Amino acid sequence: MEGIAERVGTVRDRIAAAAARSGRDPADITLVAVSKAFPPEAIRAAEAAGVTDIGESRVQEAVPKVAAVGRGVRWHLVGHLQTNKAKTAVRHFDWIHSLDSLRLAEALQKAAVAGSLEVVPVLVEVNLGGEASKAGLPEADLLPLLRGLAVLPRVRVEGLMAIPPFLEDPEAGRPYFGRLRALGEKARSEGLPHVRMAHLSMGMSHDFEVAVEEGATMVRVGTAIFGPRP
Repeated sequence: MEGIAERVGTVRDRIAAAAARSGRDPADITLVAVSKAFPPEAIRAAEAAGVTDIGESRVQEAVPKVAAVGRGVRWHLVGHLQTNKAKTAVRHFDWIHSLDSLRLAEALQKAAVAGSLEVVPVLVEVNLGGEASKAGLPEADLLPLLRGLAVLPRVRVEGLMAIPPFLEDPEAGRPYFGRLRALGEKARSEGLPHVRMAHLSMGMSHDFEVAVEEGATMVRVGTAIFGPRP
């Protein structure tokens, strides 16, 4: 757990600097500390350093961590969600970053009704690079999905999420982040029900500064806070 507080401070300073370069308020950017493969003790250390939002990639890994750490932080599911885990996901996560199909949206709506939840905040994951190894829907399928959500009032789309292709030079990811921002603006202009498009979840440990400059409101940072995954 040593060094987590210092690394949180460094990441926040880098976010603030990137925000200043683009004329933004750092307070508008949420740092989601991704604790995949790290124990509850690491999450508690991050929380003690002021982190309020924790990201996990797998429902089954997150459930015992949520029980151990509690709901003093907001929990974000940043990995792919299978429809058969929707009910468990809505019980344990405050945000779901990986909506990618109408079928999953219908499962979330059903789970919200069963759990007496007024709304499930979600982000739609877009596969910007067309990579078969990554989840997310193609750009062309975004608006049809959003239109299909009109009959699912408990699934509220807060914005978009993307994991661009990994590129050694963080600057090379800038066009992808710009594309996601443009997609969000286009979707917002449609004025669809249950679609707010207030957030862009983009940028990870190696490229979050570029993402902030391009409009990210949530950055998902794991290694830069917790260190290399065991």
